[in-house]
Amino acid sequence: MGQQDYIKDIARFGLENDREKLLSTLNEFIEHNKNSKKVNFALQLQSLLKDSLRRQQNSSPLQKVGSPSHYQSLQDREMDELILEKLTSDYTLDNLVCTTSAKDKLVNFLEEHRHSDLLSKYQLPISNKLLLHGPSGCGKTLASYVIAGELQKMMIVVNLGAIVSSKLGETSKNLAKIFRKAAQEDCIIFIDEFDSLGKVRDYSQDHGEMKRVVNTILQLFDYLPQSSMVICATNQKDMLDEALLRRFDLSIELELPNQQQIQELVQLVLKEGQFTFDRKVSMKQLIDYAQGLSYYSIQKTLINAVKRSLFAHKNTRALKPKINTQIWKDLLIQEKEALAK
Repeated sequence: MGQQDYIKDIARFGLENDREKLLSTLNEFIEHNKNSKKVNFALQLQSLLKDSLRRQQNSSPLQKVGSPSHYQSLQDREMDELILEKLTSDYTLDNLVCTTSAKDKLVNFLEEHRHSDLLSKYQLPISNKLLLHGPSGCGKTLASYVIAGELQKMMIVVNLGAIVSSKLGETSKNLAKIFRKAAQEDCIIFIDEFDSLGKVRDYSQDHGEMKRVVNTILQLFDYLPQSSMVICATNQKDMLDEALLRRFDLSIELELPNQQQIQELVQLVLKEGQFTFDRKVSMKQLIDYAQGLSYYSIQKTLINAVKRSLFAHKNTRALKPKINTQIWKDLLIQEKEALAK
């Protein structure tokens, strides 16, 4: 069967309320996409199917307030609030520009998970707790997407605003819920701005509550199943509790780009070869202007320079539109001035 045939059958069985045939066809469609190397799409369908089945199982038309099913549905809604996004990724290592040291560490981390059966055979632990640290805009979030994409795993992005609660003990409970869900679904947890949770235990005035939260994280890390993974990102590693830092299997620093990495980033952004610079001699000077900025800032200013150059020459029929180097230079200077304020 082709993809269109599956979609027709799914629509027909859905409209006819034939649940058994609908589920059977959906599972076949998921396998079809896996075999067609559309793994990310298959994982998304599989996740939707699991969530739907779980909700149907925990609800009924005669559900009463106070019944176990009612409380379960409340828990499901509460869990949804704790998750900012649930996603799969198409990013690979080719999408990430970073130091050789950082990339080597990432490659080794990925190899452990690709060959987890071999490590288990010899009763060797699998690294599954990763800390990404460094300045803002240097690829921490992108690196997490790369890991999810390379391993073809679902990733839960934690909603930090919902996790952290003013109620005593509620933050720890929320964290436990997220880790329990990740263990059930064999997926990746991604927590950005991790320093807001894992601060040194005497760093805050609310010493007691902060101590409870950090102790909870330590316990959750200790009992995290090998098949699950937690990736934490922070701009302020020095604020993290020392005991917590020791729990991470791997710590990777993502730094501001040097000249070579800026050039790699420019080549990556313009990899399709649709654009060229109007003055090649200015490239070295432009890279010098870009130094000190993050990958994000450099990419943002370059893309904006491409757009403005296109608008300025929208009526020309050049085979390869030219990027105005002066525009990019001005944008780089403006970005540095804005960040310095």
